[in-house]
Amino acid sequence: MSASHKIISARFDQKNAHTLQGYLDLGGYGSLKKLFKMKPDEVIEEVKRSGLRGRGGAGFPTGMKWSFIPKNTDKPKYLCVNADEGEPGTFKDRLILERDPHAIIEGIVICCYAVGIKTAYVYIRGEYDFPFVRLDAAVREAYREGYLGKNVKGSGADIDVVIHRGAGAYICGDETGLIESLEGKKGQPRPKPPFPAVVGVFGCPTVVNNVETIAALPWILENGAGAYAAIGTEKSKGTMLFSISGMVERPGVYEGAFGVNLWKFIEDSTGGVKDGKKLKAVIPGGSSSAILTADETRNVNLDYESIAATGAMVGSGAIMVFDEDTDVVKALEVVLRFYAHESCGQCPPCREGTYWLYEIVNRIRNGKGRPEDIDLMLSICPDMLGRTVCVLADSAAIPAASYIKKFRSEFEAYIDKSRLPERRLHPGGINLEARAL
Repeated sequence: MSASHKIISARFDQKNAHTLQGYLDLGGYGSLKKLFKMKPDEVIEEVKRSGLRGRGGAGFPTGMKWSFIPKNTDKPKYLCVNADEGEPGTFKDRLILERDPHAIIEGIVICCYAVGIKTAYVYIRGEYDFPFVRLDAAVREAYREGYLGKNVKGSGADIDVVIHRGAGAYICGDETGLIESLEGKKGQPRPKPPFPAVVGVFGCPTVVNNVETIAALPWILENGAGAYAAIGTEKSKGTMLFSISGMVERPGVYEGAFGVNLWKFIEDSTGGVKDGKKLKAVIPGGSSSAILTADETRNVNLDYESIAATGAMVGSGAIMVFDEDTDVVKALEVVLRFYAHESCGQCPPCREGTYWLYEIVNRIRNGKGRPEDIDLMLSICPDMLGRTVCVLADSAAIPAASYIKKFRSEFEAYIDKSRLPERRLHPGGINLEARAL
């Protein structure tokens, strides 16, 4: 990726970019001069033309989401910035919060001005202590210098930002679970409709956007929708931050333009599979995504539509690489243990399905599996898909089915222990040190 395509990460390595003065020295808040000369509807149309899609996982068009907010309402409108980055394997929003927090504030001002919002909440996961410190300091600086508060920079817009710390619940990454938690209730997703655009936080119209989505807005406004839309593919515009982890030479956060070959992007960014090992599989979009085989990874492009055509998803941009020594059964056990633990329990297909998927794979992995267990797991998955208030059940069922279908022989080997590679055996059964996530 050329340097000109560094949009979100452009300031990550710049000294003092997290401070107001450092941000200003690098051109920060430059979009506000253009913003306040535009009408709010013009800003929404500009974001629509850019093709920006939500970077939190769903990939919904940002400008369209804003346009759903009622214009003629006597209720206050709110913005909720989702910084509850809880998808296993995802750590890209953390870098924005730590290294470029004023980009989030500038993006908040753009969204609030466009939609007519006076109060924005940033819901940040409780474990993100240092990111909270950085964002809190940036908010205080912005208030002090008039970028937040009453009559922002003489525009007539009043914009306040409140930072709300979560308590470590994955389910609060769901926009309605986030809203419930923000209101002081148990963090459980709400049935939809009504959607947050009409009945959101405190029963009022609400925009919910991811940190990266908000941080992309200043560049779009300053450089124009056309410049952003020129990057990427027809339907997947711009760039995205990808958290790449697993068995690679240089794990980290890398920004890439949509449309490149997935494996080429991983290889160019990280140096490829660690220690010269062979590639076995890749999870392209976080733990809730289906898994891709090595061949699929080498033959698919990195954009929403191409990845979706494989049955996987771009999701939150968490790319996890498995080398030839990775134990897929153990990897699935780790994934399913997480979702069984994080289910809020209100929907039976999720509460029961995540529990039983984990129990069965744990039984298989510990050498106590039965021949019928593999098909039993596959039979549970369809009954979990699309049957719950949120998508947590799907997030467990989709990877479970894909791991089994693409690497069934490894599950069968655990049941027929005579077929297990020698490295997985010890006198007590299965080697707990087998490589996994």
